[in-house]
Amino acid sequence: MNRFEISAIKTHEIIDNRGTPTIRAYVCVADKFWGRADVPCGSSTGTYEAKELRDGDSRYRGKGVRKAIRNIQEVIYPRLRGMDATRQREIDYAMIELDGTDDKSKLGANAILGVSLAVAKAAAAACRLPLYKYLNANAYILPVPQACMINGGIHAGNDLEFQEFCVMPVGAESFTEAVRMLCEINQSLGELLTETFGKGATNAGEDGGYAPPARSAAEAMSVLTEAVRNAGYADRAVYGLDVAATHFFQKESGRYLLEGTEKSRKEMIEFLGQLVAEYPAIVSLEDPLHEDDFEGTREITKALEDIMIIGDDFFTTNINRLRKGVAAAAGNAILWKVNQIGSLTEALDVAAYARDHQYAVVVSERSGETEDDILSDITVALNAGVIKTGGVRGSDRGSNYNRFMEIEEELGSAAVYAGRNYIRLP
Repeated sequence: MNRFEISAIKTHEIIDNRGTPTIRAYVCVADKFWGRADVPCGSSTGTYEAKELRDGDSRYRGKGVRKAIRNIQEVIYPRLRGMDATRQREIDYAMIELDGTDDKSKLGANAILGVSLAVAKAAAAACRLPLYKYLNANAYILPVPQACMINGGIHAGNDLEFQEFCVMPVGAESFTEAVRMLCEINQSLGELLTETFGKGATNAGEDGGYAPPARSAAEAMSVLTEAVRNAGYADRAVYGLDVAATHFFQKESGRYLLEGTEKSRKEMIEFLGQLVAEYPAIVSLEDPLHEDDFEGTREITKALEDIMIIGDDFFTTNINRLRKGVAAAAGNAILWKVNQIGSLTEALDVAAYARDHQYAVVVSERSGETEDDILSDITVALNAGVIKTGGVRGSDRGSNYNRFMEIEEELGSAAVYAGRNYIRLP
């Protein structure tokens, strides 16, 4: 048997942090080395994302993944058995060919991705390397965590339209110190929210942030910046907002229903410009306009030239969407979610294309996560400057924070924390 030959694939239906089923895939190399990967799932998904395959029956209200698991065992495994696990591109494209659709809806993007990630981990194990080193021998950068502190939108049961208000500890000296700062800020914020809104204000949103009864972006920013000051980190932290504008865009009227009023594209750009002027430590805006507004996104990118304008639903980690954005000069950063496109190879190609065209790569978790910490290794392998990690509460988030700290210790003096250089990286 070849040292890297795929000899077995196993799968389980597990649940993510929201109690929604997802796939756990195991790939074995040479009857000896195993790689395991859990598939993350989003709740605020973009129209152009690769499609998960769900069962659609009475189990889990139709959200089961037995069909996708059956596709792995009956379609994917027979095709991949005996292939060299180190030939990631060949393996991923073999699965894409088996599926034969543009959006992976036949076999399921969740089926393809689970196997794709597990193959990489099994190959790394066979090479006796940590995954980040297997993917990139020159991996050395620890990213700045963009940690969700306040949730709104469809990730929370409050009146905030914006989906996330995040803190970035750019002034930390290391990732480990950044984690400490975030934990202290989170505690400070919890105390302040209780004082300001009452004890119900510390309920959690889907991304691990608090979900207080704030009614406006300015109110959320006011309490968040005060909590950061109270923690003693006002000069060492900046902010990133996930506007997620598609989710409050009214297709019928072509306007945005925000904070009780309808706004045109021009008024949305002005609103965001005023918010940034009021809070100049805001350094990134994610999906500031709806997912098909390339012209408007070009305008806001030009108007707020010092701000990262990040495309999530806008790009969906899809190289064709990104090419269109680059050609239109729309946005200057991409939110990189491996499950949006459905295979590791395609996602890595998107990151390379973004960098080649001076777009920042912001790696991101999904609202539906497990304790799998694979995203930490992939982020370091990309030498990415920013990772959207969710909040600091819950093992589904903490597992990645903890893995980053392990990697930082493993790298020792070779490790570089991105800090204030989170955009200007190799």
